[in-house]
Amino acid sequence: MILNKVQSLLASCSTDKSYFPPTILYNEGWMLRLTLDCFSTLRISNHALSIPEGSRWYSEALLPSAFLPRSRSDSLADSWTHADGVIGHFKIGKGAKTNLVLSPDAAHFVVLEAKMFSKLSPGVKHATYFDQAARNVACMAEVLSMPPKRSPSELTSLGFYVLAPKSQIDRGVFKKDLNRDPIREKVERRVKEYGGKKDNGFSNISFLPWTA
Repeated sequence: MILNKVQSLLASCSTDKSYFPPTILYNEGWMLRLTLDCFSTLRISNHALSIPEGSRWYSEALLPSAFLPRSRSDSLADSWTHADGVIGHFKIGKGAKTNLVLSPDAAHFVVLEAKMFSKLSPGVKHATYFDQAARNVACMAEVLSMPPKRSPSELTSLGFYVLAPKSQIDRGVFKKDLNRDPIREKVERRVKEYGGKKDNGFSNISFLPWTA
């Protein structure tokens, strides 16, 4: 079977006869997936990565941006965001479409970014200050504002977290980027660039808990 062949090829990564770089398997994306699978399988509770009954996790979900192109020449636009991991009550598009939509009764929505030894990525082409943390938080606000529309007060768990080695966190690598006020200021700055056309959906941006 093809899956057996894939397993054999991946297993070669830990040998001196590998067929591709071991980072194809041993990377932050797969470490996150294995971690989430562990939380799901062992039903670990009372943790930021807990997966409540009736919820799910998904890797590489597409989160919609409130700043998608309005035309080919849109000088402010950016694109959808790939979330390293998402936990909660949501649906994923079929086939190759991995866009995320919250369930009508969603009560849990957590977005995860995994980093091994790199920092959060900087801004986008048309907004160099709009870094990875701000983009994820803004996308979360956009998801909440889309049908079926869920108010923050209707969710019991809502947050953006960065998973990284303890050594990186202790060094303060992410502290500045994950500070609540700068994130809010970056999102508000992005919204203001549209002259009031993007105000809806961001009034509750300050409530979001984000941490490393």
